Amino acid sequence: MSDTITLAAETRDRVGKGASRALRRDGRVPAVIYGQNKEPTSIHLEEKALMKALMTGHFMNSVIMVSGERTLPKDVTFHPVTDRPVHVDFLRIGEHTEVTVAVPVVFADEDDCPGIKRGNGVLNITRHEIELVVDAADIPSEITISLKGKEIGDSIHISDVELPKGAKPAIEDRDFAIATIVPPTVPTAQDEALEAEVAETQAAEAAAEAEATDAEDDTKEG
Repeated sequence: MSDTITLAAETRDRVGKGASRALRRDGRVPAVIYGQNKEPTSIHLEEKALMKALMTGHFMNSVIMVSGERTLPKDVTFHPVTDRPVHVDFLRIGEHTEVTVAVPVVFADEDDCPGIKRGNGVLNITRHEIELVVDAADIPSEITISLKGKEIGDSIHISDVELPKGAKPAIEDRDFAIATIVPPTVPTAQDEALEAEVAETQAAEAAAEAEATDAEDDTKEG
């Protein structure tokens, strides 16, 4: 189960772009808490503490205690150039609220996967996260999927995954695939011919450049 993360916050007296820029200059990140039919609360967080929480790798599927309120992160906006967090949205939740979260997928038992070990197959992951509907008190930190016994051509669907008790997939209208064991990529004769042609061209260009450099050096020495 994901750990509960606690973040200290202060209420924002002013809102707007100018006020938000001033907060960011002081190492603070504007945020808002909404939901449960209550008025949104404008707050700001310490950027360093927020970054530490983000670096855990499971921030988005963890319960976050903010100013004494139980919340779930719904969105984190990052600066397009610096990648620094510039705004966070938190959703108020009850202790046992049913929530939808994206939970990371982890694959295990690769050494016991014949398709990879003996067949040199490749694990092609189509979903790195699975959206689950779970009780807020029982959010898993990750979903582990075993590759034991899987052969080349085998696919792993959501119906093959043992989910935690009480959890169900958010997508219920189809048995979606999560990963497939695919054959190794074998270079064709055309691929090899193209690589040889590229290598030959690069060698010729390098030789021509070296010859031009030698000629320029001879001219300078003369």
